[in-house]
Amino acid sequence: MSSMDKMWASFIGMGLMVLASFIITFARIKLKGVVRGIVSVIAFVILLVSVVYMLLSIL
Repeated sequence: MSSMDKMWASFIGMGLMVLASFIITFARIKLKGVVRGIVSVIAFVILLVSVVYMLLSIL
């Protein structure tokens, strides 16, 4: 993996982390019940994908 690819992987990872934090904040403030749980699970999956991207940028 070239240095530019690592840079883009880290940018994507950071962006996904920010997106996950906005989604979980929105879910906790605005949503109730089952919808809140579903949106929280989606945010958690996005966070896991961002961790994979960040690990790829290290290697």
